[in-house]
This record gives sequence, C-alpha cells and structure tokens, in this order.
Amino acid sequence: MIKIGLTGWGDHPDLYVSSPREKLQDYSAHFPIVELDASFYAIQPQRNIEKWIRETPDNFQFIVKAYQGMTGHLRGENPFKSPEEMFESYRQMLGPLKDAGKLAMVLVQFPPWFECEKDNVQYMRRIREELKDFEVVIEFRHQSWYLPEYKDSTLQFLKDNNFHHSVCDEPQNGEGSIPVVPVATSDKVLVRLHGRNFYGWKNPGNNEKWREVRYLYDYNEQELAYIQSVCEVLSKQASEVLVVFNNNSGGHAAKNAKAFQQMLNIEFDGLAPKQLNLFEGDF
Repeated sequence: MIKIGLTGWGDHPDLYVSSPREKLQDYSAHFPIVELDASFYAIQPQRNIEKWIRETPDNFQFIVKAYQGMTGHLRGENPFKSPEEMFESYRQMLGPLKDAGKLAMVLVQFPPWFECEKDNVQYMRRIREELKDFEVVIEFRHQSWYLPEYKDSTLQFLKDNNFHHSVCDEPQNGEGSIPVVPVATSDKVLVRLHGRNFYGWKNPGNNEKWREVRYLYDYNEQELAYIQSVCEVLSKQASEVLVVFNNNSGGHAAKNAKAFQQMLNIEFDGLAPKQLNLFEGDF
C-alpha cells in the first residue's frame, strides 16, 4: 500500500476551498497522511492535538516530527529542566494521537552534523528506549551512515532496533546529503522528497531567507517516474510505503503529489468529503 501526503497542511493554497481555519479539513479531503512539523519547533499542547484529531477523518494519520531538542537541532537554551522531562512531555503529546489510531510514526530526523560514530549510535538506542511504545522512523542527513563500509551495518542496526527507514530524495551536495537507499528495515518505510535544488541545499551562512528557498523545486515527469520505481521496489519489502513531498518553498508539493498519485493510479478511501477535482486535467 502506498500513501501520499505533504509536509504540513498550512501552506498549500491550491488545496483550500474553505476559510483559513479549515485548512486541515480541506487538506484531508485530498491526502490520507500529513507530516506534522510544528512538533519540531515546540511540543504541542493537548488542545492542539485534540483539535487536529477532531478535524480529520477516522483513518487519517500524522507523521509527527521529533522535537528539535531530541535530535540535536536546538539552538539556545532547552526549555525543559532535563532530558527526562522533555521526553516525557513529548510522549504525553503523542498519547492521544496513538489512542485515536492517527499516529503513523514519529520522524526522528537528525542534523547534517550527526555522523556515523559510536556516541550517536548509543544515542539512537536511547531514542528507541524513550519511545519504546511508538513507531519511529530514522532519517539521517550525513552521508557517512551510507558509506560502503557502514551502509550494511546502518541498515541492520535499524532492523535490529525496530526502526523504520526514511528513504530520501534530495540534492547530492556534499556530506550533508544522503543518497537514495531503497531499503525497508521494517513493515513500513517513509519516502521523503526534498526536491533537488542543488545550489540552495547548503546554508551559505549569510542568507537569512535560505530556508525559504532550500526546498524550491518542481519535480518533472521523468523524476516522478524514478520515484515511482523506488516506491515499487519498497512495496515489495514493506506493507506500507508513506510518501511525503517536502518541496514546498515554491508551492510545488501539492501539484507534484497529485501528479504522482495520478501516475500510480491510486484512489484514497475515507477522505474528508470536501474534495473537489481541482487538479483534473492539469497534468
């Protein structure tokens, strides 16, 4: 089974037919999954989680991004008194989503400086223990994890620790890029499509708007066909392939996801009833 979605639901104007307050409902009329990235910046209050549960169909699911303090991205002071308090707060946030059957997995995306070394392997073991009651997918951003001498061990480690694998399509621009590695390490696999903006991928250090253009990319038909071939390989290894388009700096993600859905000839059941054929005939 292949499911398709986007990162976030608040920045895809082509999908909205209602008021700004109903963006999630409009989104869930088109796609069965979404990546929740607000949880990366702050552990969300229960009222937000409960609201999002109410606003989505019964079989809709969230891929919840790990809080930045858990992955080594946090700059500045951690608002939590201890790592234990931080992890406990995060687990409490996840609880209602899991109970409602709407938690697809937790996305632990490590930064480009998280290299393949012993201390980092040990930290992933801690992540597994702290989140032992949840499905977790690991995404690396440093290519050392997939070097020939480490690749097999990396994948075996994910298998042994019951981690899902995040297969990424992204620009190949230095050590902070990982190659496409079409291997599932469990019964689910996540495919994240970051675009191929080679020159915008690295932070030049002097551009405050860098993140606004990093994911500026429009996949063409040939590139989507390649992604389709990757997903077909993964479908033979895993029962669920979750595909998330993250190339939204220029608003291309929704259009590309719809085109990809048409290529695969997939119809999603149980969507919210608002869906309009906005994209019919556009591709």
